[in-house]
Amino acid sequence: MGQNKEQWGSRWGFIAASIGMAIGTGNIWRFPRVAAKNGGGPFIIAWTVALLVWSIPLLMGEMVIGKKTRLGTVGSFRDFLGKKFTWMGTWIAGVCLLIMFYYSVVMGWCMKYFTLSVAGTFKPGIGTSETEAIWKVFTTSPSQTILFHFIAMLIAGFIIYKGVTNGIEKASKIMIPTLFGLLLIALFRAVTLPGATKGLEYLFSPKLYMLADPKIWLEAFTQSAWSTGAGWGFIITYAVYTKENEDIGGNCMIMGLGNNLGALVAGMTVLPAIFALSPTTEFANEALAAGNQGITFIYLAQLFSKMPAGNILAALFFLTMSIAALSSLLPMIEVGVRNVMDMGMDRKKATKIVVIVGFLLGIPSAYSLNFLDNQDWVWGVGLLVSGLCVATALIKYGLEELRTKEINIPEADFKVGKWWSTCIRLFPVLFVIILGWWVKQAISWYPDNWWHPLETFSVGTIAVQWALLIVFALITQN
Repeated sequence: MGQNKEQWGSRWGFIAASIGMAIGTGNIWRFPRVAAKNGGGPFIIAWTVALLVWSIPLLMGEMVIGKKTRLGTVGSFRDFLGKKFTWMGTWIAGVCLLIMFYYSVVMGWCMKYFTLSVAGTFKPGIGTSETEAIWKVFTTSPSQTILFHFIAMLIAGFIIYKGVTNGIEKASKIMIPTLFGLLLIALFRAVTLPGATKGLEYLFSPKLYMLADPKIWLEAFTQSAWSTGAGWGFIITYAVYTKENEDIGGNCMIMGLGNNLGALVAGMTVLPAIFALSPTTEFANEALAAGNQGITFIYLAQLFSKMPAGNILAALFFLTMSIAALSSLLPMIEVGVRNVMDMGMDRKKATKIVVIVGFLLGIPSAYSLNFLDNQDWVWGVGLLVSGLCVATALIKYGLEELRTKEINIPEADFKVGKWWSTCIRLFPVLFVIILGWWVKQAISWYPDNWWHPLETFSVGTIAVQWALLIVFALITQN
């Protein structure tokens, strides 16, 4: 196993890569929108609770599995639980790679909009009808979307090709401080706009009575599960390269809090900008209801033009989005590469295979927005199952033994109490509640044909695609 010799050069390098993994486009475009939709303050409280009882415990569990087995997701489940559970590791790798295929396309959009901003496309006085037209023309030009998807895979592939220390770690040490720096510049500009306080009030309004609404908790847990990268297999993979005496509890706390800090800064940038620059409150609410792509590429693109030096700010914003997307795309590719390396291939060959396959299988999402939305729906919810696989593995192995022997090692600065074991035990219950809620929502969207596998957001499409991945995982078990 000569190829297992790679290691993080420093603790900061590992933490930077892990925070980069967690801070993706979801923190910048999804968090502000979902927080605003769910009352702001109460949502932030519920989302912080979710971080402590769902995401951080799961990240710790993943780190234990990766550090103990020193293998990618497939091999780690085989060695950690036994051969008949190998399929769980395959499921986790499969979901992660299926997300990678379209996530690279999203990074391509961010880069394209960076070039549009630099070229001065978003001129003062431009309206949403014009920015909507720009978005439509771009997303219906496959030559453009596929080209930028190709560039995204090429950049990320090059970094992974260079290895853990010279590639991922080096890039993360530059990207993460840059990402926070750019977010803080945008934050400063947004909160100094006349009328920006309205956006901050919206984000931090203490409507505590709303905490009685279960929907806010469900949205908060979902946002936390998706945005921290808990259960994605990222940390299992990154933990393969950690040192023996790595402090699991402390590192996972820093990762989770870093992710939430990034999301809060994004929320404090996006919402004040929307409220300050919108002609009316209705317009602001319309922007927030426009979905991830709408809020970013249609409304914000138009609002930047209203600021002095708006093109520079638009360029900075889309550069920030591109870096956030890249820092999350790297671990997705690495999950694939590590699993291929476990089969005995060297890093350079494994990277070429994963990047070429990733580019080819991402083409349908680059070609069709509907296909991309469908994949995002199916595998976004599929991540909940990945989290369940991790929790099941930990419970079967023995939580207290893992906590006392693997997490609370003598070198750990941060000692983890029994709350960790309790949170992991609660996981299956929370999983059933959240998955049930998603299914119920999907049925209400398509009351007549919720079972139809060809509807973009149906229950049927989830069932069929999940079944295919499970069958594949079981067939390849040996």
